[in-house]
Amino acid sequence: MKFFTTTANDVLKTSAFVKITAFSLVSVCFLFLLNHYSSTYSSLTLFSIPTALTYSVSSSPETSPAPPPPKKKKIFRMPPLPPVERTGIVDENGEMSEDFKIGKFNSSLNEDFGNFSVKGEVKDEKSGVRIRVEKYKVCEQSMSEYIPCLDNVEEIKKLNSTERGEKYERHCPEEGKWLNCLLPRPKAYRSPIPWPKSRDEMWFSNVPHTRLVEDKGGQNWISRKKDKFVFPGGGTQFIHGADQYLNQILEMVPDIAFGYRVRVALDIGCGVASFDSVCNGAWCASHGGIVATRRLLYPSQAFDMIHCSRCRVNWTHDDGILLLEVNRLLRAGGYFVWAAQPVYKHGEILQEQWKEMENLTTRFCWELVRKEGYIAIWKKPSNNSCYLSRDAGVQPPLCDSNDDPDNVWYVGLNACITKLPSTGYGANVTKWPARLNFPPDRLQTIKLDAYISRKELFKAESKYWNEIIDSYVRDYHWKEMKLRNVMDMRAGFGGGYLWCFSVDLNTLPVLYDHGLIGVMHDWCEPFDTYPRTYDLLHAAGLFSVEENRLDKFFTFGRHKCNISTIMLEMDRMLRPGGSVYIRDSVSVIGGLQEIAMVMGWAPALHETSEGPHASWKVLICEKRM
Repeated sequence: MKFFTTTANDVLKTSAFVKITAFSLVSVCFLFLLNHYSSTYSSLTLFSIPTALTYSVSSSPETSPAPPPPKKKKIFRMPPLPPVERTGIVDENGEMSEDFKIGKFNSSLNEDFGNFSVKGEVKDEKSGVRIRVEKYKVCEQSMSEYIPCLDNVEEIKKLNSTERGEKYERHCPEEGKWLNCLLPRPKAYRSPIPWPKSRDEMWFSNVPHTRLVEDKGGQNWISRKKDKFVFPGGGTQFIHGADQYLNQILEMVPDIAFGYRVRVALDIGCGVASFDSVCNGAWCASHGGIVATRRLLYPSQAFDMIHCSRCRVNWTHDDGILLLEVNRLLRAGGYFVWAAQPVYKHGEILQEQWKEMENLTTRFCWELVRKEGYIAIWKKPSNNSCYLSRDAGVQPPLCDSNDDPDNVWYVGLNACITKLPSTGYGANVTKWPARLNFPPDRLQTIKLDAYISRKELFKAESKYWNEIIDSYVRDYHWKEMKLRNVMDMRAGFGGGYLWCFSVDLNTLPVLYDHGLIGVMHDWCEPFDTYPRTYDLLHAAGLFSVEENRLDKFFTFGRHKCNISTIMLEMDRMLRPGGSVYIRDSVSVIGGLQEIAMVMGWAPALHETSEGPHASWKVLICEKRM
């Protein structure tokens, strides 16, 4: 029998052992690399790995040490998202829902829209949230002719004195008591009779005041016939009609030349405006308040002529302070026409009043040009030579150099004579109609960054607005609207040739030299006019100019006024069936459109001629009958 013995060396040389050893080494290397790769790039999951790989290998401890335990695999966990609160009127399925939340918004909006009745929506421009609101309510019927700053009985009762007519001046409601409802129209209100027929008659139902006939019927300036008020002619003073009265003035002083040299006239105490209706460019003082303790809201040297017929103003009291205001308003070389009893009656008291008037106007350096019948006409000097040659101590004195004669917003009357500019500005305007297109010298006094190019800017603005007005007439059919009373709420230099009202920049001197009319006003307060006065309101850039003053939605930081308040005032001034044209930036025009809707207007947004991507748009609204 033959025996075989195997040594360790013989085993190591077998093919099976070599194969097993090689496979084990490869497996250990693979596991090491896999663990290293997994721990380094644990955030990237590219494929799935088995949880255990077991290989049974037979090897001696010296040659095949046990592999190290695998490292613990890192697990990436997504942090939990905060709960989402759904807002808006669309639910998670994309359907309209009645149960919804509006999210956070500026609580001040509740104050701006606190008096509503029909539901609508307004967008908060800061948060982008649409807020459900309701349309404004209609005020009580007793407020149908409410003028906020003139009918403020509560404030008028607080006045210490009313001797000088203080109760007729502006006394606006304080913040929190502003108008927050739509003024009702009189019962049986009808669309106004169109011009020029409306100069002679109007519907009684639109101004149902029987006392007008009771108090003034005997003076021949108003009567009632069936359902109309009728205006027979010139009233007590103009017994032969206003036309003949104006012809008499023209015969007395031919240089007055109505409509040529005298373009803009002021009628103080104008009654039914018989004088205004036949004198081109005339303006009625009772439209803008009474001369009492404050300056009227017109610039210096505004009027070519100022007229007072039976206006019952005591011009000589308080050292002539009221006539000094007339002097401020009167253009250099302009005329003051006074038709009153002291001119022609010879009673002792009346003659004393006439002598006082003569003495006062002489100290003003006015020249009595003509006195005939019951009419006296004075002319203001064209320069300061007479003022400077007066004897020392003559009253009233000249105003201080720091007294700005064009500063009129809540400025008290000053018992002094306003000096004329040494440059001659205001005295050297051209004749009408050339002055409408001629850049006036007072353009140099307006506060603008440009100095040398002012006349070019003036001409450019006039051309720009001519094109806009032409487009209004052509595209929006202005000729068919039969417009008479039109207000431009921010007139600039008056390039639009409308009846102009200036805001912010004091461009009024340029407007008057231009041959147009206007009044200083801050639209953070109501305007002094009767409800339903205007056929058309035009506002270009009025709202966007306030945009940098916003400290909360719809609120101007500087004045603490809001857009909705201005829009309510526009509704108060606008007659039923009237129109509003707002030309403004896209940043505010959407909000204005939504306010117009909750006020009950019919708004429509239009593109400007610059196209759909322009930064400005035109909002046209109609106040429904």
